[in-house]
Amino acid sequence: MVKDSDERAARPKRADARRNEENLLRAAAAVFVASGVEAPIRDIAAEAGVGTATIYRHFPTRADLVIAVYRHQVESCAEAGPALLESSASPYAALREWIGLFVDFLVTKHGLAAVLQPDNTGFQALHAYFLDRLVPVCTRLLDAAAAAGEIRADLKALEFMRGVGNLCIGADNDPGYDARRLVGLLVAGLGR
Repeated sequence: MVKDSDERAARPKRADARRNEENLLRAAAAVFVASGVEAPIRDIAAEAGVGTATIYRHFPTRADLVIAVYRHQVESCAEAGPALLESSASPYAALREWIGLFVDFLVTKHGLAAVLQPDNTGFQALHAYFLDRLVPVCTRLLDAAAAAGEIRADLKALEFMRGVGNLCIGADNDPGYDARRLVGLLVAGLGR
């Protein structure tokens, strides 16, 4: 016999509930980018225009919220790649814009370590999820820009993403460090 709570968990969320959760995740991501993953829940609630109880109802722990934001940002980045290829002036322009989204994601991702220890299996699963979803998108963007003759053709997505990630690490400890500027220089250096 299935319990009522199991039936509720198995039902798809209503459209308004999905929108509310999306709004919470966008607000949390914005606050995490600005203030780190240890930002007060009240700041996230204020950004989302809800009470703190609403956040705790959706995400009982900070780790739940950070993981949900992480997954949401991975999905947003993954979905943005193909959309940018279709809507941008060129594949290289799509790549540049996508890398900007990826940098925003990385700023939040670095804070994840404060909530989950890297030896935690949940952390490892999230990292695998990140690679499975984003490496193919980056590969597609790089391949399209290379096929258009806009960038060199010998760059692998994972090495490029690691380079971008390494440039973003300095932003954690130095407010004067401009990771976006450095990543912009890296992306500009790819151009022909």
